[in-house]
Amino acid sequence: MFLMKDIVRDGDPVLRKEAEKVAFPLSDEDKQLAHDLMEYLEVSQDPELCEKYQLRAGVGLAAPQVGESKMMASVLVPAEDENSDPLFKDVIINPVIVSNSVQRGALTEGEGCLSVDEDIPGYVPRAARITLKYTDVDGEEHKLRLKNYPAIVCQHEIDHLHGTLFYDHIDKDNPFSKTEDEIFIY
Repeated sequence: MFLMKDIVRDGDPVLRKEAEKVAFPLSDEDKQLAHDLMEYLEVSQDPELCEKYQLRAGVGLAAPQVGESKMMASVLVPAEDENSDPLFKDVIINPVIVSNSVQRGALTEGEGCLSVDEDIPGYVPRAARITLKYTDVDGEEHKLRLKNYPAIVCQHEIDHLHGTLFYDHIDKDNPFSKTEDEIFIY
């Protein structure tokens, strides 16, 4: 199981590299990586286990964040009602955003990252809706539309696979600027 000591921190060159595509069928090593990425999110979202293992809660974790330059990320966006199924849960491999809305969205509290220890304030404008194409751990291809929070989380994780960090999107001169057509989520 990954712990906070296993999370690569901002400044490590792996976070700024273009990740390598993952070959199918998955090797045993890649299957284990996929399992471990999702396990971190599941454990980190359980308050008791999160405290026990001293984790920072996360909704996404990309392979480069654990030092593996591979096009793979786990996403676990919980439902607002804890008794409901997650809004989105999967390990996305070789993901591509095939289309996105013109309308932009951002999280009202800004974004954070397990690899970035300091709080970097500002809005991170992203597409409010995306169409995502990816392959899962079983080799099945998926193409689905996501909106609002799940779309933002997937864009954040896909950025990791291309060497981009969330704060690269923040307007340096006016971090809380927004356009009239931007929607805010949460």
